[in-house]
Amino acid sequence: MTASALYDLTLAEAAALIGARKLSPVEYTSALVARTEALEPQLNAFITRTFDAAMADAKTAEAEIAAGKYRGPLHGIPFAVKDIYDTAGVLTSGHSRICIDRVPAKDATTVARLRAAGAILTGKLATHEFAHGGPSFDLPWPPARNPWNTAHFTGGSSSGSGAALAAGLVPASLGSDTGGSIRGPAGFCGIAGHKPTYGLVSRAGVLPNSYSYDHCGPMARTSEDCALIMNVIAGHDPADPGSSPRPVADFAAGIGAGVKGMRIGVVRHFWEQDLAVYPELPAALEAAIRLFKEMGAIVEDVRMRPLQSYSDVKIVTAESELMSIHLNELIARPHQFGQDFRARSTAACLFTAEDYVRASRERRAMIAEMRPLYQRYDLFLTAGNAGAPRLDKHNILVFWQRPNLTSPFNCTGGPALSVLCGFTKDGLPMGMQLAGRPFDDATVLRAGHAFEQAAGFIKRRPNLVAGAEPPKFDVQPWVPDTSTVAPAVRAQAELAAQRAGFNLPGPFMEELVAVAPWALAMARRLRRDQPREAEVCSVFDPGRDLP
Repeated sequence: MTASALYDLTLAEAAALIGARKLSPVEYTSALVARTEALEPQLNAFITRTFDAAMADAKTAEAEIAAGKYRGPLHGIPFAVKDIYDTAGVLTSGHSRICIDRVPAKDATTVARLRAAGAILTGKLATHEFAHGGPSFDLPWPPARNPWNTAHFTGGSSSGSGAALAAGLVPASLGSDTGGSIRGPAGFCGIAGHKPTYGLVSRAGVLPNSYSYDHCGPMARTSEDCALIMNVIAGHDPADPGSSPRPVADFAAGIGAGVKGMRIGVVRHFWEQDLAVYPELPAALEAAIRLFKEMGAIVEDVRMRPLQSYSDVKIVTAESELMSIHLNELIARPHQFGQDFRARSTAACLFTAEDYVRASRERRAMIAEMRPLYQRYDLFLTAGNAGAPRLDKHNILVFWQRPNLTSPFNCTGGPALSVLCGFTKDGLPMGMQLAGRPFDDATVLRAGHAFEQAAGFIKRRPNLVAGAEPPKFDVQPWVPDTSTVAPAVRAQAELAAQRAGFNLPGPFMEELVAVAPWALAMARRLRRDQPREAEVCSVFDPGRDLP
């Protein structure tokens, strides 16, 4: 096969050829390594490349397969992982100065499982700092760029994964999703990204963002590819306290069964009332809904809470956990963090212990509210990320000022998948989310596959030319405007910083003061009238509320 044909293979297609001994793992890995070397300068997808080791592993895989020791669909398949996954003997930096020389001694559980299945690691991929923040230009490595237009954002925080997959540098990757960090890049980059049910995939050996909300999961070209990865990485891990002991199904077994008779609830108010989305996305979603009906699904509108409610609960809880994780370094060396990460993480000092408990109790209520919806519907459809913005238009405050479309399914803990549902007139991908009952990931992936096959958008690829120069940006540090912040709010922020142990220089304190009105508003919106017996989510199993 030609090199161009090889990079265009899906994981499933490559696996079928390798399993039939019609494609050599050495030939395949070599072609993808060459493509990466040609295109990486314009994409910044990789932090660390492990090409020499990958070629050695490809030769081993080829010899094993030739000897009749084929291990399954991941055998001989190159993959790369977000640089928060530990890799033995290979830098795991979190895309941060804080961990710039951190070389773990062992693999994350998921990486180890992929290697055991015969997959071939080609490197570590860009992220936002510690899987948080935004596309920052003040970190040791530049932000990843969108292959569909390298002036544009990939989405975060699994940014390098989105770029590498869309560009055809690898057919498989692992990302993480705390508030949308798998599904966001999937939507903006035109690939498939699956946030598994909480507890289904191990987090052991992965740099944490928020213990209560972190999900590790697959990113690939298609839903079927995600299912093949899930078959390797899912399952109980004693090293992860949040790992579920539930038996794991074969996620790919019924992938082609279609959606006839499936009951789909359309969460229309997310994009029609709660949040202004890319102007071309609603029409694409309506076309997707029509297609599901044509395929035999039963589709009707359904309501969940407003988006803002989910964002308030998630951010108050998750930012508190994030600050706690990084507190010692934030106190000792705040200047070594990127501005975007610092402005988000230090703001959690504004939340009280009582705010955290209220948010956790409210999350438990959100999970309980899903029970009747799970009884009525097999699947939920709503908007995803669409029309990636330019990298130089990133606004640190947007995180606090508006909700996002992905947080609801982090709060509820069930599976959620982003699939490509069309393109803008400027050629940028648009994403749609499909979510389901906890531990019914197979149904979500099956629906995603049915849509992808019927719609045909996944056949389109970005037009990348080796040697092309990406746009240059002169991005200046954010200078927060605190002129309208009330004196009482400033005083509250300064006192909260002092209590947390922060000794923030003047400019860093201004970052906190600028964020304070928005963060405090989130805490105020949390319910204060929960009944005495309302539980928290300290022990979290989203499946307990299954019908």
